[in-house]
Amino acid sequence: MTLEGLTAVVTGASGGIGKAIALELARAGCGVAVNHLDDPAGAAGVVAGIAALGREGFAVQADVSAPAEVRRMFEEVSERFRRLDVLVNNAAVQTAKPLLEVTDDEWDRVIHTNLTGCFLCTRSAGRLMRERGSGAIVNIGSGCCKVPFPGLVAYTASKGGIDMFTKVAAVELGRYGIRVNCVAPGAIEVERTMADDPDYARRWAAVTPLGRIGTPADVARAVVFLASPAASFITGQTLWVDGALFTKPQWPYPE
Repeated sequence: MTLEGLTAVVTGASGGIGKAIALELARAGCGVAVNHLDDPAGAAGVVAGIAALGREGFAVQADVSAPAEVRRMFEEVSERFRRLDVLVNNAAVQTAKPLLEVTDDEWDRVIHTNLTGCFLCTRSAGRLMRERGSGAIVNIGSGCCKVPFPGLVAYTASKGGIDMFTKVAAVELGRYGIRVNCVAPGAIEVERTMADDPDYARRWAAVTPLGRIGTPADVARAVVFLASPAASFITGQTLWVDGALFTKPQWPYPE
């Protein structure tokens, strides 16, 4: 799954799953632009990790929900890399509240970051990739692409939208040699999930058929596969990286 000599942009890459994706792409041979919103120190740490792997990396600040900032980001990427081969739409936020308590601003922030940001970055990257006649775009979905997450209505709506956006983009961009896929993680152990629930790993491992929760590396390796020539005839698909968590049905009988 070598990506030797290719270049990538990973949004929301200063920590968590985005950081793991950026480093795994570099390990596979990519130069990587590390996008962040307001975490220059975290982004600098990821860039240092990329350099330690012998690859070129640089941090680029941009709000993916803002069209002008997205345009500036991809202009900067074009100047630094002169080509773009891979885009990973990872940047996301969430608001944990019952539907009836979600404010207009909270709804807009989640939808604009997660779904509009995916559209804006895909449009900019797709225009650059079209010029070369090739490219791979990987969107980061969620288990709520398949099942609803109570208390996360805006997040669930945004990720469900990304699942269908992936399919439409794959159909439209295939003529330009651009593949578009989605990786949908299950329960993943990152700083945020552990802060939200100190018992997160045990709680979710108990209901995951593989008997453990996932790691950022599990997600990152799936992204590298979909970005690589090994997936050259795969597009428009959602790959579930969830240990069968969201495949297992509710079943009233003993197993």
